[in-house]
Amino acid sequence: MSDCLFCKIIEKKIPAKIVHEDDQTLAFDDINPQAPVHTLIIPKKHVVAVEDCKDQGLLAHLLVTCTKIAKQKGLTESGYRIVTNTGRDSGQTVFHLHLHVLGGRHMTWPPG
Repeated sequence: MSDCLFCKIIEKKIPAKIVHEDDQTLAFDDINPQAPVHTLIIPKKHVVAVEDCKDQGLLAHLLVTCTKIAKQKGLTESGYRIVTNTGRDSGQTVFHLHLHVLGGRHMTWPPG
């Protein structure tokens, strides 16, 4: 999608601090981090939200990528949170499926 921020990052038209890339996903550090570690994992294929993704393999790959990022960022011992938002009321502001890996501090509950 030509107007999608994350598609532009995938196309390298907008710079990002990329920490992982493979044939299906791209991971980059959030420009407005909500924790000491805040990385976004996105599919290279444009999908609006998790409910729109019919590719179960891609969903599994996104989660596996989240665990790789957590390990890369040193979060596996202390713990981390994986979050995805769907729709405006959830806080989704970029309508391209993305998962947040958050860690490096104690997380509270409920989150929002």
